Amino acid sequence: MKTATIINQALSLPVQQRAELAAQLLASLDALSESEIEPLWFQEAAHRAAEMDSGLSKRIPADVVRQQAHALLK
Repeated sequence: MKTATIINQALSLPVQQRAELAAQLLASLDALSESEIEPLWFQEAAHRAAEMDSGLSKRIPADVVRQQAHALLK
């Protein structure tokens, strides 16, 4: 079965069942080993770098992020 088919079927579930499925999928990620997690981080980093290179996302200086975080915590 293709991933797109599974996703479409999952999205057609009632809200409660989607929430349960999401919780189970997230919990399954906790069981990944370090050797399974590392390539996922590299893949995510490459994806984010490509978004920045293409202009789909922008860089925000760390001090600006820090100021925004402090403002949210007040």
